[in-house]
Amino acid sequence: MKIALIQFAPVFGDLKSNIERLKPLLVKAKNADLLVLPELANSGYNFGSIEEAKQFSETIEDSIFINFLKKYCREFQFCVATGFLEREDRKLFNSALLIDQTGVIGKYRKLHLFMKEKEYFAPGNLGLPIFTIGDVKIGMLICFDWMFPEVWRRLALKDVDLILHPSNLILPYAQSVIPSYSLVNRIFIATANRVGTEEDLRFTGQSVITNPKGELIAQAGTEEEIVILDIDPKLARDKMITPMNDAFKDRRRDIYK
Repeated sequence: MKIALIQFAPVFGDLKSNIERLKPLLVKAKNADLLVLPELANSGYNFGSIEEAKQFSETIEDSIFINFLKKYCREFQFCVATGFLEREDRKLFNSALLIDQTGVIGKYRKLHLFMKEKEYFAPGNLGLPIFTIGDVKIGMLICFDWMFPEVWRRLALKDVDLILHPSNLILPYAQSVIPSYSLVNRIFIATANRVGTEEDLRFTGQSVITNPKGELIAQAGTEEEIVILDIDPKLARDKMITPMNDAFKDRRRDIYK
């Protein structure tokens, strides 16, 4: 599977500009199988009020942004995972969508809300769903979910090969933990972070792909960039650390649950 991380700076509150910015980036990544965009790629991040967030939100059923991505998925035969400011009834969700040429084939809603997100978004209510592309099992998390080892382990225990992690990271050390989660869970992780600034927030870029050995196998810088890398998802199905140690079977579940 060839993965492309699309690291860019969404224009706050300007869906049309974000689509125009993404068009050449998607074309450059057209040979990838799976593209990963940052958190809230359709809207930007630093809302001043819940009313402003609602103004920039879309429903999945009537989304211009989703239809745009679906068109490119159809043209280039790839899939896209993207952050998405989702409106459902009166609630807003910080969501991640998996899209192919038919439309949305997977949805995750952020479980762990960061700072002012708690004022705008409802906490995720879909749990930790698993999606499949071909024979590859995929989970999704969003940005601050990185802080909570339970969600990474729970997805790994559901036999995911790869976790996609759309992000708007601002804490300068957040990316450093991603290789450890890959190592202890023996999985691939693809973190697509954004760049740029919004008022007092500066986004750190440095999108990463890590492998089941905890190795950093690809990393972007701090400017707009596309990172493309081939991975073999089947490597995540081998949980052996040594010939006598299995990362999951050796867990002492009689002591901890």
